[in-house]
Amino acid sequence: MTEPSRETPPEATEPEPGETDEAATERAPEAVDGETKAADEEATATDGEAKAADGEAKAAEVSEAQAELAAQRELRARIEQRKAEKAAPVEAGAKLSGTAADLLAAVRAVESGTKSGTAFFEAPEPASAPSPSPSPEAQRPASVPAPTAAAPGAAVRPVVRTRAAAPETLAAVREVLAHGGAPESLADKVAATLGEGAAEALREDPWQLLSVPGVQPEHADGFARALLGAECGPDDPRRAVALVTWLLERAALKGHTALEDTVVRAGLAKLSVPDPDEAVREAAAEGAVLLFQEEEEHAPEETEEEDDEPSDAEAPEVPEAAEAPDVPALLGLDRYALAEESLADGLARLVKTVSAEVWEGPDLVRAVGAFGLVLHTGGEAARSEPVALAEAARERGLRVAVAAHSENGVERLGAQAVTVAALLSGAAGPGRDEEGALALDLLVVLDAPQLDVEGATTLVESLPDGCRLVLSGDPGVLGSAGAGRVFGDVLAARVCPTVASRLPDPGPIGELVSGIGIGELNQVEAPGKEVVIVPVRDAGEAVHRTVQLVADSIPRAFDVPAGRTQVITVGHGGSAGTRALNAALKERLNPGPGRFGGFDPGDRVAYVPAPGRTVAGTVVGADAEGLRLECAGEPLVVPKERVESALRHGWALTAHQAAGMRWPAAVVVLPGDAAQGLSRAWVYTAFGRGERHLSVVHGVDQALPRAVAEGVTQERTTRLKPLLEALLAASED
Repeated sequence: MTEPSRETPPEATEPEPGETDEAATERAPEAVDGETKAADEEATATDGEAKAADGEAKAAEVSEAQAELAAQRELRARIEQRKAEKAAPVEAGAKLSGTAADLLAAVRAVESGTKSGTAFFEAPEPASAPSPSPSPEAQRPASVPAPTAAAPGAAVRPVVRTRAAAPETLAAVREVLAHGGAPESLADKVAATLGEGAAEALREDPWQLLSVPGVQPEHADGFARALLGAECGPDDPRRAVALVTWLLERAALKGHTALEDTVVRAGLAKLSVPDPDEAVREAAAEGAVLLFQEEEEHAPEETEEEDDEPSDAEAPEVPEAAEAPDVPALLGLDRYALAEESLADGLARLVKTVSAEVWEGPDLVRAVGAFGLVLHTGGEAARSEPVALAEAARERGLRVAVAAHSENGVERLGAQAVTVAALLSGAAGPGRDEEGALALDLLVVLDAPQLDVEGATTLVESLPDGCRLVLSGDPGVLGSAGAGRVFGDVLAARVCPTVASRLPDPGPIGELVSGIGIGELNQVEAPGKEVVIVPVRDAGEAVHRTVQLVADSIPRAFDVPAGRTQVITVGHGGSAGTRALNAALKERLNPGPGRFGGFDPGDRVAYVPAPGRTVAGTVVGADAEGLRLECAGEPLVVPKERVESALRHGWALTAHQAAGMRWPAAVVVLPGDAAQGLSRAWVYTAFGRGERHLSVVHGVDQALPRAVAEGVTQERTTRLKPLLEALLAASED
């Protein structure tokens, strides 16, 4: 790396007395420890989205977030019907399959209050899939524009209003909570999570309180003891089922769609469950979780060969095969199991319904002409290749859309690009045809590593037969904030062509990031100070130097205003996390009393309209409807009741929040207490967010090169890869 900047700050701020050395390991609003304040805030954001979906079913004009939720509900109903039509059981060893699994998911959704009993019958019957044809345009009906489509920035997005629970429901819930010694302030969350019968559900099973975001096992245990008295015990089957579900929900916050049964049993043992094996069996029998056992496909073939050729040389192989370790059983929640199976089915459908054609051009163009599903890998500069592909496809007369993860990514791509969320909601893009599918012949998705399994399922199920899909992204960046590892799983499955870009990112920043990608933290020549290292002694000095860089040094040296410089740190907590940095940056850049829910006009904010999505914006003002923002040049209103849960100040973000976005300048803050939160993927992502300049406020000594060299990143446990391999193995052959 470049020689460190040796400027001595005029004043070094010492840490405040009593500050703890909290490890800042929070990854994103949806992937943080449930015991922290950040987890409570993000859980409330998720809770608010669910209530918004219930409350806006009949609104005449809906917002982008509402439309996205409505599209997902409709698509879920279509997936349920498609699954029910299959006579064969679900593959990969699912204990529940076909109609039984679908009915279980439907019943659990109704019982939990997340859907009404009529929600599963409101979607239209899916039309039968047309047979493959060399000319998709000849048999596809004309597109019908989505009713919610509008020109960007044409009007303020409507306020998302939530429907409050009935007063009698809240009163009954408060009574039960008070009896159990739980805060009555939880009443709204409990009613939203458990539905109208929340009070009776808690009386019958106090551990259902664990399904409420932010509630921990010790809280639920204390609540149950107060309600049940002597009947309450650690071996209560209701407790076992609730804890198994809770462990899987927490795993989903870290990206897992399933867990090995041994991991779940170990977690139950730590929670004082007397018989973890029985607890797992009880949860599976109750339908709270699903059990999967992948089968060894090659073992029977080896046995047959040995029977056909019983030679002495092959005899020793028999006991080795018999003693081979079993494939571990997996436990998963039905929502993620259904999403992964539906996603695998949808990708296989696209592969099998595209007619191969000969397209002349670069490798990517030729691959897309011949196949229905193509992967493209590369860095920031490589984004130009799928964009060029889209232009070439438009010249062929095809209906094409280019979608990115964030509004920031759309801005960098220019015209004719949309966000994935806007495409699905109908706020932008081509609209849908008479069958409800997106009116597309080719969809190019950039920032594909940011797709979680449920979002990817919704997207793929929205594509018509014969549509080509290109997933493009940098496999070295951090994965999605939601559960799943879609891009990595499809890459690992090797069931479709992969085109690796040879176009490197330019300049010293590109050279530095390229080296990090292969595990090398190299010194790079930066004659224009494109990369600057600022050593610090402690977290207080890190905060002070960060403010100095954003407010003074970078604007003076690079003519980049403070509003176009992004600070990136490891987590929200800690002495130099986003909270501390945002407080210091606000005091310097936009001081004010925070009279609008802690915000003032001119504040930079990070808005989370839905789990896994972060939208950067600026506060414009406030009125009776809520807080008014400007996001990517478009006005937006956040209701008053959602300001606290869905908004943070946005001068500083985590690397997970910043993934898929870039700014002219970036300041990466690495205080000493951030060392254990570093990984190669984190460093690769954070260092690559600056286009013209990167400052690294460095206080972790050798932890930085060690993280880059070792590349330690927790792998996510998912099922998509084997599902794809089973469905497309024949096609690959």
